[in-house]
Amino acid sequence: MSISLLSIWYTKTLGLSGADVGLVFSVTFFVALILQPIYGFLSDKAGLRKYVLWFVASMCTLSGLFFAFAYGALLQHNIFVGAIAGGLFIGATFVAGAYAVESYVDRVGRKYGFEYGRARLWGSLGFASAAFFSGRLYNIDPRINFTLAAVAGAILCLVVLVTRVEHSEADRQSSASLNLRDALLVLQMKKFWGLMVLILGVTNLYLVYDQQFPIYFASLFPTPAKGNEMFGYLSSAQIFVEAAMMFIAPSIVSRIGPRNGLLLAASVMIIRMAGSGLASGPLEISCMKMLHALELPIMLVSIFKYIACHFDNRLCSTIYMVGWSFGHSLGLALLSPIAGRMYDLIGFPTTYLLVAGFALVFLVISFFTLAPNPKPDPLCVAKTTL
Repeated sequence: MSISLLSIWYTKTLGLSGADVGLVFSVTFFVALILQPIYGFLSDKAGLRKYVLWFVASMCTLSGLFFAFAYGALLQHNIFVGAIAGGLFIGATFVAGAYAVESYVDRVGRKYGFEYGRARLWGSLGFASAAFFSGRLYNIDPRINFTLAAVAGAILCLVVLVTRVEHSEADRQSSASLNLRDALLVLQMKKFWGLMVLILGVTNLYLVYDQQFPIYFASLFPTPAKGNEMFGYLSSAQIFVEAAMMFIAPSIVSRIGPRNGLLLAASVMIIRMAGSGLASGPLEISCMKMLHALELPIMLVSIFKYIACHFDNRLCSTIYMVGWSFGHSLGLALLSPIAGRMYDLIGFPTTYLLVAGFALVFLVISFFTLAPNPKPDPLCVAKTTL
């Protein structure tokens, strides 16, 4: 409820320019960049204990007050002070915090023998339910969305409280044996940097493209209010399809392998970016939005399977947070201001085509740098399928 229309809130309610929005996103992801390696290592050390979950749930509960009464006022008073405050809160809660929760769910799934994607589909259904109402509620008063986000955070605290996850002696020994030197050795692995080519060169550009996409989407409708409302409805439909794909994505990735899953998802990302640059009306841009429902489930399932297949399982959270999420934050912190400036100078369509072209170059390179699909192995196949 608080995040799906955030870029519209920045521009339409607070009156920020595209460059200002790019600065805000840049600071947010720079803060997240600092936090993610810390989150990753602490998550691996905590194992199945719920320390990170408690922190993220508490921050979500405070989100309504922060967005409605502090963040907007700070941004309008001083863009730099507001960007730093927002970066600390959003980075710790909805960026680094979200990745940490995903990693925890994957860890529990590997322990109890269920697929991450089939647990994650419930998150998609929750997001779809929120997106269905968010556009209309935004047109009434954005603070309604922020209040509902805080209510959802309180419910999350209750869920964390009543959920019981067994933490065996073997689990304790595994997490206790991990030290900082083990985590730093990740940076010496050729497979790690091979994966980073795809993350830094394709998925980063895609996230930069997606940041201010709601603004361009709404601009193709007769009025901004109608565009905001339709974006909410379309986001809801997209995420319901995404939830269905979350259920079948594990089967697809198990069949083609995690490496090919990553390449397939990245290809769909590039098609969506280029297609958005060529779209000429609401129907075409809506079709491009729906492609996200096909790409995201395959990408998420593939990245967790790829990590499980090619790296030490004790370091799964560290690799995910340092590679996937830290890599994203690094790229977004550097690229968001540039993209915001390009939107102001040459427009959204031309920027989208340029970004898609750069991403295609890195996709070709990733074909050679990603490690090959492993042979069937109980460490990365049997334990991650139902």
